[in-house]
Amino acid sequence: MSSRVLLVHWKAAEAPERLERLRRSGYGAERLPVEDSPALREAAKDPPAAVVIDLSRLPSHGRDLALFFRNSKATRRTPLVFVDGREEKLAAIRKLLPDAVFTTWDRIDGDLKEAIANPPREPVTPPSPMSGYSGTPLPKKLGVKAGSRVALMNPPEGFERVLGPLPEGATVRLGRTPGSSLTIWFCRSQSELESGIGGVAASLEKGAGVWIAWPKKASPKTAPKIATDLSQAAVRGAGLAAGLVDYKVCAIDAVWSGLLFTHRRAAG
Repeated sequence: MSSRVLLVHWKAAEAPERLERLRRSGYGAERLPVEDSPALREAAKDPPAAVVIDLSRLPSHGRDLALFFRNSKATRRTPLVFVDGREEKLAAIRKLLPDAVFTTWDRIDGDLKEAIANPPREPVTPPSPMSGYSGTPLPKKLGVKAGSRVALMNPPEGFERVLGPLPEGATVRLGRTPGSSLTIWFCRSQSELESGIGGVAASLEKGAGVWIAWPKKASPKTAPKIATDLSQAAVRGAGLAAGLVDYKVCAIDAVWSGLLFTHRRAAG
Protein backbone atom coordinates (compact mmCIF):
# COMPACT_ATOMS: atom_id res chain seq x y z
CA MET A 1 0.00 0.00 0.00
CA SER A 2 1.42 3.39 -0.97
CA SER A 3 2.21 6.06 1.60
CA ARG A 4 -0.30 8.90 1.76
CA VAL A 5 1.31 12.28 1.06
CA LEU A 6 -0.35 15.70 1.18
CA LEU A 7 0.77 18.32 -1.33
CA VAL A 8 0.50 22.01 -0.51
CA HIS A 9 0.47 24.09 -3.67
CA TRP A 10 -1.15 27.50 -3.90
CA LYS A 11 -2.04 27.41 -7.59
CA ALA A 12 -4.54 24.64 -8.25
CA ALA A 13 -3.84 24.60 -12.00
CA GLU A 14 -0.20 23.66 -11.40
CA ALA A 15 -0.87 21.00 -8.75
CA PRO A 16 -1.86 18.05 -11.03
CA GLU A 17 1.62 17.87 -12.57
CA ARG A 18 3.24 17.74 -9.10
CA LEU A 19 0.71 15.18 -7.88
CA GLU A 20 1.41 12.96 -10.85
CA ARG A 21 5.14 13.19 -10.13
CA LEU A 22 4.55 11.97 -6.57
CA ARG A 23 2.17 9.20 -7.68
CA ARG A 24 4.69 7.88 -10.21
CA SER A 25 7.04 7.48 -7.27
CA GLY A 26 4.51 5.23 -5.54
CA TYR A 27 2.82 7.67 -3.16
CA GLY A 28 -0.90 8.15 -2.63
CA ALA A 29 -0.67 11.88 -3.24
CA GLU A 30 -3.51 14.33 -2.59
CA ARG A 31 -3.61 18.12 -2.87
CA LEU A 32 -4.45 19.75 0.45
CA PRO A 33 -7.37 22.17 -0.17
CA VAL A 34 -5.58 25.15 1.39
CA GLU A 35 -8.54 27.46 0.76
CA ASP A 36 -10.80 25.33 2.96
CA SER A 37 -10.22 25.81 6.72
CA PRO A 38 -12.36 22.83 7.85
CA ALA A 39 -10.41 20.58 5.46
CA LEU A 40 -7.16 21.75 7.04
CA ARG A 41 -8.40 20.82 10.49
CA GLU A 42 -9.54 17.41 9.24
CA ALA A 43 -6.14 16.84 7.62
CA ALA A 44 -4.44 17.52 10.93
CA LYS A 45 -6.57 14.79 12.57
CA ASP A 46 -5.51 12.16 10.00
CA PRO A 47 -1.72 12.41 9.75
CA PRO A 48 -0.22 11.64 6.33
CA ALA A 49 3.18 10.04 5.82
CA ALA A 50 4.54 13.47 4.91
CA VAL A 51 3.46 16.97 3.95
CA VAL A 52 5.11 18.26 0.78
CA ILE A 53 5.04 22.07 0.54
CA ASP A 54 5.86 23.75 -2.77
CA LEU A 55 7.48 27.12 -2.01
CA SER A 56 7.63 28.35 -5.61
CA ARG A 57 4.46 30.33 -4.92
CA LEU A 58 3.38 32.20 -1.77
CA PRO A 59 6.20 30.90 0.45
CA SER A 60 4.87 32.70 3.53
CA HIS A 61 1.60 30.75 3.17
CA GLY A 62 3.57 27.52 2.98
CA ARG A 63 5.56 28.43 6.05
CA ASP A 64 2.43 29.16 8.06
CA LEU A 65 0.82 25.86 7.06
CA ALA A 66 3.98 24.03 8.11
CA LEU A 67 3.77 25.75 11.50
CA PHE A 68 0.11 24.78 11.71
CA PHE A 69 0.97 21.09 11.24
CA ARG A 70 3.94 21.26 13.60
CA ASN A 71 1.79 22.84 16.32
CA SER A 72 -0.83 20.09 16.09
CA LYS A 73 -0.08 17.14 18.37
CA ALA A 74 -1.40 14.66 15.80
CA THR A 75 0.98 15.84 13.04
CA ARG A 76 3.92 17.09 15.11
CA ARG A 77 6.18 14.24 13.99
CA THR A 78 4.93 14.24 10.39
CA PRO A 79 7.89 14.99 8.08
CA LEU A 80 7.72 18.42 6.45
CA VAL A 81 9.28 18.51 2.99
CA PHE A 82 9.76 21.93 1.38
CA VAL A 83 10.31 21.97 -2.38
CA ASP A 84 11.98 24.75 -4.40
CA GLY A 85 11.68 28.42 -3.35
CA ARG A 86 14.06 31.39 -3.25
CA GLU A 87 17.08 31.07 -0.99
CA GLU A 88 16.28 34.12 1.16
CA LYS A 89 12.85 32.64 1.97
CA LEU A 90 14.32 29.21 2.63
CA ALA A 91 16.83 30.64 5.10
CA ALA A 92 14.07 32.09 7.28
CA ILE A 93 12.11 28.83 7.25
CA ARG A 94 15.23 26.77 8.04
CA LYS A 95 15.72 28.94 11.10
CA LEU A 96 12.18 28.19 12.29
CA LEU A 97 12.12 24.51 11.32
CA PRO A 98 15.68 23.18 11.14
CA ASP A 99 14.48 19.56 11.20
CA ALA A 100 12.39 19.93 8.02
CA VAL A 101 13.65 18.63 4.67
CA PHE A 102 14.50 21.11 1.91
CA THR A 103 14.75 19.78 -1.64
CA THR A 104 13.83 20.39 -5.28
CA TRP A 105 11.44 18.61 -7.63
CA ASP A 106 14.49 17.08 -9.35
CA ARG A 107 15.53 15.43 -6.08
CA ILE A 108 12.12 14.81 -4.54
CA ASP A 109 12.06 11.00 -4.94
CA GLY A 110 15.07 10.19 -2.76
CA ASP A 111 14.62 13.03 -0.28
CA LEU A 112 10.93 12.29 0.34
CA LYS A 113 11.67 8.60 0.84
CA GLU A 114 14.39 9.48 3.34
CA ALA A 115 12.12 11.95 5.18
CA ILE A 116 9.33 9.38 5.59
CA ALA A 117 11.79 6.74 6.80
CA ASN A 118 13.27 9.13 9.37
CA PRO A 119 10.60 11.41 10.89
CA PRO A 120 11.86 13.94 13.45
CA ARG A 121 12.33 12.28 16.84
CA GLU A 122 12.18 15.50 18.84
CA PRO A 123 10.36 17.93 16.54
CA VAL A 124 11.22 21.60 16.81
CA THR A 125 7.95 23.30 17.71
CA PRO A 126 7.87 27.10 17.41
CA PRO A 127 5.70 28.67 20.12
CA SER A 128 2.76 29.54 17.86
CA PRO A 129 1.53 29.16 14.28
CA MET A 130 2.40 32.82 13.73
CA SER A 131 6.03 32.51 14.77
CA GLY A 132 7.05 33.33 11.21
CA TYR A 133 6.08 36.92 11.92
CA SER A 134 8.03 37.25 15.16
CA GLY A 135 9.85 40.53 15.47
CA THR A 136 8.47 42.01 12.23
CA PRO A 137 6.90 45.45 12.80
CA LEU A 138 3.32 45.63 11.56
CA PRO A 139 3.97 48.52 9.12
CA LYS A 140 6.68 46.43 7.44
CA LYS A 141 4.37 43.39 7.23
CA LEU A 142 1.72 45.55 5.57
CA GLY A 143 4.15 47.18 3.15
CA VAL A 144 4.05 50.71 4.60
CA LYS A 145 7.16 52.45 3.31
CA ALA A 146 8.78 55.84 3.77
CA GLY A 147 6.44 58.46 2.35
CA SER A 148 3.48 56.07 2.07
CA ARG A 149 0.00 57.59 2.15
CA VAL A 150 -2.13 55.06 4.05
CA ALA A 151 -5.93 55.11 4.16
CA LEU A 152 -7.79 53.20 6.90
CA MET A 153 -11.34 52.23 6.01
CA ASN A 154 -13.64 51.17 8.86
CA PRO A 155 -10.76 50.19 11.18
CA PRO A 156 -11.32 48.70 14.64
CA GLU A 157 -11.05 51.17 17.48
CA GLY A 158 -7.48 52.01 18.34
CA PHE A 159 -5.96 50.46 15.23
CA GLU A 160 -3.66 53.45 14.65
CA ARG A 161 -2.03 52.63 17.98
CA VAL A 162 -1.75 48.98 16.97
CA LEU A 163 -0.05 50.06 13.76
CA GLY A 164 2.65 51.72 15.82
CA PRO A 165 5.51 53.93 14.58
CA LEU A 166 5.53 54.52 10.84
CA PRO A 167 8.48 54.89 8.47
CA GLU A 168 9.72 58.41 7.85
CA GLY A 169 7.22 60.58 6.00
CA ALA A 170 4.40 58.01 6.06
CA THR A 171 0.94 59.35 6.90
CA VAL A 172 -2.38 57.78 7.86
CA ARG A 173 -5.87 59.09 7.05
CA LEU A 174 -9.30 57.69 7.90
CA GLY A 175 -11.69 56.78 5.13
CA ARG A 176 -11.17 56.31 1.40
CA THR A 177 -8.56 58.91 0.49
CA PRO A 178 -7.66 59.96 -3.09
CA GLY A 179 -3.99 59.49 -3.87
CA SER A 180 -3.41 56.81 -1.22
CA SER A 181 -0.56 54.43 -1.99
CA LEU A 182 -1.99 51.83 0.41
CA THR A 183 -5.51 51.27 1.71
CA ILE A 184 -6.41 48.96 4.59
CA TRP A 185 -10.11 48.11 4.44
CA PHE A 186 -11.64 46.17 7.35
CA CYS A 187 -14.70 44.15 6.29
CA ARG A 188 -16.95 42.32 8.71
CA SER A 189 -19.47 40.64 6.40
CA GLN A 190 -20.01 39.33 2.88
CA SER A 191 -22.64 41.99 2.22
CA GLU A 192 -20.27 44.78 3.26
CA LEU A 193 -17.57 43.37 1.00
CA GLU A 194 -19.84 42.95 -2.00
CA SER A 195 -21.41 46.40 -1.68
CA GLY A 196 -18.06 48.19 -1.36
CA ILE A 197 -15.57 46.27 -3.50
CA GLY A 198 -16.57 47.99 -6.74
CA GLY A 199 -15.96 51.48 -5.39
CA VAL A 200 -12.70 50.49 -3.70
CA ALA A 201 -11.39 48.90 -6.90
CA ALA A 202 -12.44 51.89 -9.01
CA SER A 203 -10.72 54.38 -6.70
CA LEU A 204 -7.47 52.39 -6.44
CA GLU A 205 -4.78 54.23 -8.34
CA LYS A 206 -2.28 52.53 -10.63
CA GLY A 207 0.47 50.87 -8.61
CA ALA A 208 -1.42 51.26 -5.31
CA GLY A 209 -2.48 48.39 -3.09
CA VAL A 210 -5.45 47.60 -0.90
CA TRP A 211 -5.50 45.21 2.03
CA ILE A 212 -8.93 43.66 2.47
CA ALA A 213 -9.06 42.44 6.07
CA TRP A 214 -11.62 40.07 7.57
CA PRO A 215 -12.09 38.67 11.10
CA LYS A 216 -10.50 35.34 11.86
CA LYS A 217 -12.95 32.61 12.79
CA ALA A 218 -10.42 31.16 15.22
CA SER A 219 -8.50 33.56 17.48
CA PRO A 220 -7.00 33.43 20.97
CA LYS A 221 -9.43 33.34 23.90
CA THR A 222 -8.16 36.74 25.02
CA ALA A 223 -9.01 38.36 21.67
CA PRO A 224 -12.45 39.85 20.93
CA LYS A 225 -14.69 37.66 18.78
CA ILE A 226 -16.30 39.20 15.69
CA ALA A 227 -19.12 37.28 14.03
CA THR A 228 -18.47 37.01 10.30
CA ASP A 229 -19.47 35.04 7.23
CA LEU A 230 -16.24 35.95 5.42
CA SER A 231 -13.31 33.68 4.59
CA GLN A 232 -10.08 33.99 2.67
CA ALA A 233 -11.69 32.30 -0.33
CA ALA A 234 -14.63 34.74 -0.28
CA VAL A 235 -12.36 37.78 -0.06
CA ARG A 236 -10.13 36.52 -2.87
CA GLY A 237 -13.14 35.75 -5.06
CA ALA A 238 -14.62 39.22 -4.59
CA GLY A 239 -11.31 40.90 -5.38
CA LEU A 240 -10.75 38.86 -8.52
CA ALA A 241 -14.30 39.53 -9.70
CA ALA A 242 -13.63 43.28 -9.31
CA GLY A 243 -10.59 43.08 -11.59
CA LEU A 244 -7.97 42.96 -8.85
CA VAL A 245 -5.33 40.33 -8.13
CA ASP A 246 -4.03 39.29 -4.71
CA TYR A 247 -0.33 38.70 -4.10
CA LYS A 248 0.24 38.64 -0.35
CA VAL A 249 -1.48 37.41 2.81
CA CYS A 250 -0.89 38.64 6.33
CA ALA A 251 -2.04 37.98 9.90
CA ILE A 252 -2.57 41.60 10.88
CA ASP A 253 -3.13 40.81 14.55
CA ALA A 254 -4.86 38.21 16.72
CA VAL A 255 -8.27 39.12 15.27
CA TRP A 256 -7.72 40.17 11.64
CA SER A 257 -6.27 38.51 8.55
CA GLY A 258 -5.78 40.30 5.24
CA LEU A 259 -5.13 39.82 1.53
CA LEU A 260 -3.25 42.48 -0.43
CA PHE A 261 -4.66 43.32 -3.86
CA THR A 262 -3.64 45.55 -6.73
CA HIS A 263 -4.86 46.09 -10.31
CA ARG A 264 -4.10 43.40 -12.83
CA ARG A 265 -1.29 44.23 -15.20
CA ALA A 266 -2.45 44.88 -18.74
CA ALA A 267 -1.70 41.96 -21.07
CA GLY A 268 1.28 42.52 -23.37
